[in-house]
Amino acid sequence: MSTPPSVTAAPPSSPTQMTAGFRIVPRTGVIYVTTEAGRSGFRPGDPDWCNLGQGQPETGPLDGAPPRHSEIPIHPDDQEYAPVAGLWELREAVASLYNALYRRGMPSHYSAENVAISGGGRSALTRAAAALGPIHLGHFLPDYTAYEELLDTFRRINPIPILAAETSGPRAYEFSADDLEREILGRGLSAILLSNPCNPTGRLLAGDALASWVDRARRLDCALLIDEFYSHYIWSGPEQMVSSAHYVEDVDRDPVVLFDGLTKNWRYPGWRVSWTVAPKSVIEAVASAGSFLDGGGSRPLQRAAAELLTPEHAIAETRAIHETFGKKRELLLGGARRLGLTVDRAPEGTFYIWASVADLPEAISDGMSFFRAALAEKVITVPGEFFDVNPGKRRAGRPSRFRRHVRLSFGPATDTLELALGRLAKMIDAARSSTLRADSHP
Repeated sequence: MSTPPSVTAAPPSSPTQMTAGFRIVPRTGVIYVTTEAGRSGFRPGDPDWCNLGQGQPETGPLDGAPPRHSEIPIHPDDQEYAPVAGLWELREAVASLYNALYRRGMPSHYSAENVAISGGGRSALTRAAAALGPIHLGHFLPDYTAYEELLDTFRRINPIPILAAETSGPRAYEFSADDLEREILGRGLSAILLSNPCNPTGRLLAGDALASWVDRARRLDCALLIDEFYSHYIWSGPEQMVSSAHYVEDVDRDPVVLFDGLTKNWRYPGWRVSWTVAPKSVIEAVASAGSFLDGGGSRPLQRAAAELLTPEHAIAETRAIHETFGKKRELLLGGARRLGLTVDRAPEGTFYIWASVADLPEAISDGMSFFRAALAEKVITVPGEFFDVNPGKRRAGRPSRFRRHVRLSFGPATDTLELALGRLAKMIDAARSSTLRADSHP
């Protein structure tokens, strides 16, 4: 069975025939599900809907968090373009933050020249992809949905899927440094792209395991492109923030490229301010790519962002996130299990629950059917097959390994999660009753 037509075909409201020279561009998972929900009446901010598909955290005040910005002054110079690589003061602030949080006592420190600013995470990743040469690039399954079109767009890159050996049990989705070395050498990889913590599984690389990955990349001269946008949402171990920057020996020689921004860890997704931290040569390349891809980000927002990037602000915000989101994690994790979903592994990071619906009644036992049924209850989820990153649809003609999974977000407020769990319970009970009636009337 192939991927369901609703995922790969044009949405019903799209034109039946494209203008000459253009192709139908698929939507990423979150955009797809919110678009479909819109056809059922969903509008952002509607309190009658429960958006468990959302890829953003709640953005309002949290107990113990720094005050939220409600207005931004416009400096006279802010009417001009920002430099493509970003305002120097913001680049310095990012470098100083990383040095303070992750590189104390180390001989090598980041400088502003190790940082490039861009207008959101996708922009940062697109710049990096445009700066890569004709290489084999490894990517993991499952992982962030937007990687699929990104890797398909830049045809110089030959994307190589990497699959974890197990998807259930205590070692679900684990991948050791030895596994990594085998993939790099066996497949001739020059770079590897991953999210850490992983979106959607919540699997976390930290401590000695992460140090070993950075060491193998250094020794084997294979670039690690690490999406760290959820690196302050850490639920296992003593650390509340995790970054590969802690394990880099030489900031200008180690092939480690990091992506982060205000989107998740500072809870300002609408600002569209992100950064790349890397060796100076990489920063020069991604800035050059930005000059023809996007031209640079918003100057006023970059200036305001610099004020948020103090260690004190970051630590206070992270502690508030842990207090509030930790409780929401337990609420949604326990609720999903009570509904009959199977959680392969409790999330060690992110604000997502990655769960299988295979044991639910047949009518809702795959991610797409579950999503469609939940829409009728005004609940949005994301089918797992979207995270089966498949650039160019090269693995056509077979079912997705993750077609029985869904991703549920505990980004929304607590009352939204409670309402969603109640509605999903009603939906699942109705499906079970329908199954029982069908079985009693052969």
